Amino acid sequence: MSEVTSPILELQQQRMLLQMEYEEEKEAFQQARQAQGIERMVARGDAWLPLRVGRSYYNSLNQLCVEVYRQPVADEEEPLDHNFEFGKPVQFFKMLSGATPSAKQKSLNTQLSTLNISGTVSYVDGDRMVIAVPDGAPLVDLMQPAQGHQLGVMLFFDETTYRLMFEALERTMRAKGRLGYLRDLFYSRQQAETFVFPDMSFPYLNSVQERAVNQVLRAKDVAIVHGPPGTGKTTTLVEAIHETLHREPQVMVCAQSNMAVDWISEKLVDRGISVLRIGNPSRVDDKMLSFTYERRFEAHPDYPHLWAIRKAIRELRASKKRGDSYHQKLESLKSRATALEISIQQELFGEARVIACTLVGSANRLLDGMHFPTLFIDEAAQALEAACWIAIRRAGRVILAGDHCQLPPTVKCYEALKGGLGRTLMERIANDKPECVTLLRTQYRMHEDIMRFSSDWFYHNLMVAAPEVRNRSILDLDLPMTWIETPVAPPSAPEGATIVATRESRGNEAPSGAVGGASISNVSEARLTLLALQAYFELIGKERILQERIDVGIISPYRAQVQLLRQLLRKNEGLKPFRRAITVNTVDGFQGQERDVIVISLVRSNDEGQIGFLRDLRRMNVAITRARMKVIILGDRHTLTRHPFYRKLWQYIQALKH
Repeated sequence: MSEVTSPILELQQQRMLLQMEYEEEKEAFQQARQAQGIERMVARGDAWLPLRVGRSYYNSLNQLCVEVYRQPVADEEEPLDHNFEFGKPVQFFKMLSGATPSAKQKSLNTQLSTLNISGTVSYVDGDRMVIAVPDGAPLVDLMQPAQGHQLGVMLFFDETTYRLMFEALERTMRAKGRLGYLRDLFYSRQQAETFVFPDMSFPYLNSVQERAVNQVLRAKDVAIVHGPPGTGKTTTLVEAIHETLHREPQVMVCAQSNMAVDWISEKLVDRGISVLRIGNPSRVDDKMLSFTYERRFEAHPDYPHLWAIRKAIRELRASKKRGDSYHQKLESLKSRATALEISIQQELFGEARVIACTLVGSANRLLDGMHFPTLFIDEAAQALEAACWIAIRRAGRVILAGDHCQLPPTVKCYEALKGGLGRTLMERIANDKPECVTLLRTQYRMHEDIMRFSSDWFYHNLMVAAPEVRNRSILDLDLPMTWIETPVAPPSAPEGATIVATRESRGNEAPSGAVGGASISNVSEARLTLLALQAYFELIGKERILQERIDVGIISPYRAQVQLLRQLLRKNEGLKPFRRAITVNTVDGFQGQERDVIVISLVRSNDEGQIGFLRDLRRMNVAITRARMKVIILGDRHTLTRHPFYRKLWQYIQALKH
């Protein structure tokens, strides 16, 4: 007898797990602030110090904003990465500039004091950030910090996102009408409804992509486009949106992250579709900014008139003369400003065919009262269920796209993860309603031998390499995948290349003080990683690398190793001519990207066979499948191959030699 679960009970379970995650993350955040020195927070990218304050102004959305600039530190060769992005909450602080590093490490409370100014990131571009702060914030404290103090800004715990997710779950549990119908459908094995009409033909798509678009068009309730790496998921989704807009006046497109929203928005704009982006993009350039609501709003011909009225309101409020006509004038000006704002807003939303935002961004007040026939959620396999429900309330039907065999949602509480918080809405519907899913099977990115391992392990051996990429390689008779063993010497290397290494004992991994105890680095493996790349470059030849613009991604699952590799790369003279072609980042940082050559440093090396979160195999799927032509893996075989996945991967790579 099959188990019947109430949708309300399922949502209550989600709420309980989300509460556990909220409490765990908040507690971890508070402990980290108390236990970590400010230098470590800066190194982690969670704080900027020292800070220079620029101008303050009101933006087109009438928010008080202040510009801040990250000041370079004397011994810092290159700016550190950071975690500031649009929508994140921040708090300003001041710190004694004469405090020694050891004193700073002891406690934030003794040397650091927070200011009564918090805000939200509005815009980040390199070392410049714009922060929206409440009206009346004491900006004088920023402009004139106390003598002997440095000014800084740090990320603050994000209560807003959790509040919106809790509200979404409560609203969904109470829902009647269409939202209640979708809730009951998604949490049952009831079959989703479809329209019936003949298949349409799309000449730019392969047969499976074409089937996916037709399935999206036929869906009354829900459809899923399951896109493994390199299979043209974005191309298929853009075509589905384009075709849907022949039938509907407007659709909403969401994703979990700003980066994913930017990516799909850019592709839609390239297709000639009018996009209105709610919120600011993570990559700041004129093309991306041109379709943001804020930039469009201030480019509207009526905006100068609105700005003048807003200025008059501020001047009137600042005026000390408050006669009988004060309130009358103020109300008249506010009424005119509101009418003009609504007029501009209606025009901008009326012109747009696609409204694009993050799932959390779909709660923006600009969208109050709006409803869309169709909601598309890209990278749906990275979004918590609760976040999806924030946006679903605005939609008549839902199209999910992504791959639950790649990066999962971030869940920090182990008990919540064990309870099922990491299981996404896309995964739930795919399991319960396989008839709604189209698996894209032809990949156009990588050599067949790179694809085959991923296909065997994650996709039931269903993937096929397109003929044009099946045998793509940089060198004749080159192995598409190699595993260089660490920390033994001499390591495996391409024939003819020279790598110098010394034998070291197992256990080279070490917690990184610079990035926090949770991250791990491996100095000897980091050095070997760059030596291996240098050796491969010697085989290809400098002229060819530069002429053909061969690009490389160096990936490590551990952030501390990424920072270490970047430091070593800056000092490596042999790789200096190719530095522009080399990107070093975490697995998450490479999501959605591809490179000719991918080098992976797995870091873990210990006698116990502990591999930590390398057990999350979906991350390895992402790392390996970023490559077009070559994958070089560096790892301690004796530590890693105790796990069946890495044992199978090692055996697979060895078999390629024969």
